[in-house]
Amino acid sequence: MSAAHEGTFATLRTQLQEAAATFADGPDALEGILLGIVDDVDRAVREPLEVFPVCHHSPASATAMARRLREKQPKVVYLELCEDMAPLLTELRNCRLPVAVQAFATEVDGFPAEWSPLSVVAPITEASAEYQAIAYALDTPDVELVLVDRSSDHVFQWDPRATRTEQPADADAPPPAEEEAALHGDAVGVELGDLRPRFAELEEHLLRHGKVRHWSEWWHQYVELPLGDRGSDHDTYRQVMLLIGSLFRRLAPGDSDRVRVDEDRERHMWTRMREHLAATGTDPADCLYVCGAFHAVSRVAEFGVHGTDTFEIGPRTATTWQYGLIPSSHAAIEAQFGLAAGSVSIAATVWAKNLKRTGVKPYRLAGQNGTKKTKPKKTAAAATPAPTAAPVAAVPASDRLTGFLQRPPVLDRLDEAELLGWSVEIVRAARRNGYLASTADAIAVFETSILLAGMRDRARPTPYDFQDAAVTCIEKDTVPGRRDVRRLVEIMMGGDRVGQVGYDALPPLARDVHDRLAPLNLKLQQRGVQRALLNIAAQPELERCSDVLWMLRRLMPRGAARPIMGERRLGERPIQESWDLALGTHQRALIELGYEGVSLEQVLEQRLRRTAYDPQATAATVLATVEDATLYLRSRRLADELGTRALEVLSAERSVDDAPEVLRRVRGLLAYYRTSEPVLPPWIESFVKAGYAHYCTLLPTAFTDDDATVRQVAAMLGFLFSMESLALSLGCDRAQLELAVAQSHPEDPSKTALLWAARNHLGLLSRAELQARCDELLANPLVVPAYPRYLSGFVHALEPVPGLTDFVVEAVSNAFGRLPDPVLLPWLPTLISTLRASGTELAPLLIREAGRIFPGRLAALDTWVPPWRALPEPEAVRPIRGTAAARGVALLAAHPATCDAVASLLGCDGAWATGEPGPSGAALVGRHPDTAVALEALLAGSS
Repeated sequence: MSAAHEGTFATLRTQLQEAAATFADGPDALEGILLGIVDDVDRAVREPLEVFPVCHHSPASATAMARRLREKQPKVVYLELCEDMAPLLTELRNCRLPVAVQAFATEVDGFPAEWSPLSVVAPITEASAEYQAIAYALDTPDVELVLVDRSSDHVFQWDPRATRTEQPADADAPPPAEEEAALHGDAVGVELGDLRPRFAELEEHLLRHGKVRHWSEWWHQYVELPLGDRGSDHDTYRQVMLLIGSLFRRLAPGDSDRVRVDEDRERHMWTRMREHLAATGTDPADCLYVCGAFHAVSRVAEFGVHGTDTFEIGPRTATTWQYGLIPSSHAAIEAQFGLAAGSVSIAATVWAKNLKRTGVKPYRLAGQNGTKKTKPKKTAAAATPAPTAAPVAAVPASDRLTGFLQRPPVLDRLDEAELLGWSVEIVRAARRNGYLASTADAIAVFETSILLAGMRDRARPTPYDFQDAAVTCIEKDTVPGRRDVRRLVEIMMGGDRVGQVGYDALPPLARDVHDRLAPLNLKLQQRGVQRALLNIAAQPELERCSDVLWMLRRLMPRGAARPIMGERRLGERPIQESWDLALGTHQRALIELGYEGVSLEQVLEQRLRRTAYDPQATAATVLATVEDATLYLRSRRLADELGTRALEVLSAERSVDDAPEVLRRVRGLLAYYRTSEPVLPPWIESFVKAGYAHYCTLLPTAFTDDDATVRQVAAMLGFLFSMESLALSLGCDRAQLELAVAQSHPEDPSKTALLWAARNHLGLLSRAELQARCDELLANPLVVPAYPRYLSGFVHALEPVPGLTDFVVEAVSNAFGRLPDPVLLPWLPTLISTLRASGTELAPLLIREAGRIFPGRLAALDTWVPPWRALPEPEAVRPIRGTAAARGVALLAAHPATCDAVASLLGCDGAWATGEPGPSGAALVGRHPDTAVALEALLAGSS
């Protein structure tokens, strides 16, 4: 048989050898490359198991695949796709293409933790050879589909993230729409038939001499159109694709890592095919191997059914992989694999034209969403079943390459009707998007398209020629709307088709979400934003929908579920809510949630635990998980567990960076538990007790530490002062706090003012002494420039000592009243910036207090006297007459019931005695009047 095939490409070998000798002035490396290409094609053609080379998302490959499947009708189809994705392919019939088959892993075992999550996607479109093979194998009886490429786990084993590089995108192509292009996320793309030059100079040479701007246009012009022609048969297509694959393979640079991965993939695929053939006893002639043209001309020793069996497939890691289908789009495919924007949409248009021109009937999965359902005609012939085409017997392939390469390009005649329709339609679309386009622009686009095609040596303008002509004639200096002319042409040529995963193909979690939100009566799978109105007071059953929506907001990206009206707080029940939902747009994120669990509650609990037990977790972040567990899950068990974890984290912390957040969350949780629970949970009592001792220990250091801000120190004092009563009841000692304050010696002015406020709260510094210190600061010209920093400290002191609000208003007012204008005016910007930067949360307290103290009308301001200046002078102590004292004693003697009741309560026994006449009690007050005078002054000051 080998002798019969040796002369198959003899003519082509001779011609290439002569060409090499002519252009290279003798035999050299060029001859070896050219003859090696022919050898690669000959080897693949002579293989008993038919190798079918394809290019990813190529309409010519899809057309040739559909034609070959109907001719040969193979019993086994081997497909270059990750072998662990096979169970998902049956769910494609429940989806609207394009979609992507995904393997996903959140918890890695055997890979670096920073790689998590791992994701592999394989996009599938209708205009692709792999979909034709899948549809044929799944809907044809007694046909087996076998995926032979490496598993998703081996994708990361063989292709380390440190050395993996993305396919470079076309520089001239505009960036696609962000939302559609991000449908695949940061997943690793697996494509069937990566066919692009890996030699940069070769690609540049092809683009320059082909008079095209990017690789997608070159492939469309010089491969898609000739191979998609009606006269192109199977052998011609196959040999041409093998030729291109061999050319790009032999001219690839020596990237050792990439070459190693490619060859290991080829060894893996041929090993799997030989294992299947040996296990089933299938005749290789009844099989079809669908792979990329690059791999179809492999030179590894394992190539072919008679190759060596020396390759050992390594085991997978212990990583648990989840599998599913996610929506894809043309823009996402282009962004994933570095294609020009709009090239996949143009390929879909060319696919439809190829089917109409060649008459090839494509394969579609039965019940496929998004495909047209044709009704059979009721004729007499329809009652008779159509005869099944007999499989074509394998015949030796003849040399079709020589004739194809020698044949001049077929110049497709100009289709004026099609080009005219394009020109009219683009002008109409441009006018709808704000462009001042007219009929003259349509004529200009028509003529310019023909002119550009002629300059590029083609008679019929391609969609790329038309796009350039439209941009040249219609695009102005600015884009009036959201879309430019280039994007309008892409939409007109088919647009960015976005796929959708059907309900039956969704994971259990996604189906559960749709079922639980069914009472909203919304089409949740539809793309776009939908408004949901929940009147929970009138329909209490909608509260369960509200719970689902709040969990979706917590788990999914922004925009998937956005509340317009309503909020969720601890201890509050919803009454009415309004939501903007875009679950159809964010279907991929919802599907990936399904990889983590079977319900939203399970996924949320897992994430809360993961956050709380993270080595980098702080007490504030763990308290946030406690609040979320109570707010979304209403789980006391989980909240207690996470609260205990928060106590452990707080005890191990040595910084006060999160003190404000800890204070805010502990206050909220305490308020919630005090109103909803009969007793406080043990964990929060222990947290308050441990936090009291913890912050007392760190307080002196925080006052002197430059890295600790005044806001953080104020939050520590707020925790100590506000939790003091509870902490003391749990066994803490107030002497800890007094010692901590006594040991604090700050140098920063703001922290000094904060310490003064703390000492005032503890009774170690009176209000009069505090006022005197502020007066001394204002009287010292050297300290006046730093006075705003003291005020900043007093403003932050309102957090732990809110009773100082009137004093802070007094301090600011005194500054405005006592400082001269030359000192006051330069100081005002510093004061304002200080208050804005440091007191944004506490400034409203000052504003309310100032509104209470200052007069409400401008006319009253001239006669208004500040209350701190209007304190009444203590009156002289007048001697108390004895009759008044006697009158009080007589009152008690006349009504002894009250004293008897108090004595009985205290357990005192005794009878009333007759008192001596005389003002003994009043005389005591008269001899020692200081107590009464101080009490009078205190009452007058507080009022």
